[in-house]
Amino acid sequence: QVQLVESGGGLVQAGGSLRLSCAASGSDFRVVAMGWYRQAPGKQRELVARLTNGGSTNYADSVKGRFTISRDNAKNTVSLQMNSLKPEDTAVYYCNADVVPRNKYNSYAYWGQGTQVTVSS
Repeated sequence: QVQLVESGGGLVQAGGSLRLSCAASGSDFRVVAMGWYRQAPGKQRELVARLTNGGSTNYADSVKGRFTISRDNAKNTVSLQMNSLKPEDTAVYYCNADVVPRNKYNSYAYWGQGTQVTVSS
């Protein structure tokens, strides 16, 4: 079993910055990718940023140039530095990890509990 524990988030004024962090814990697995998704009220969950073990990154167009994802592969952690925040960034942010259990070949998605980010105008 894999647990994802998030930290960070909160309330910030437009133009401000926040940093989200997430750590994956458990045993007998390897992480192949980690990332962040968000879900605003009344909207579907969407990808914010994702980073694979090989270093490939994906960012939502709406956050490019403002958000930066980083990972510590040895510690199975991922962080999201969010700068120049806008009110439309307000959402619950979820950590995601694609994990391959020991002696398995398929990957499975795990999710954190979510952390609220609120940007006031």
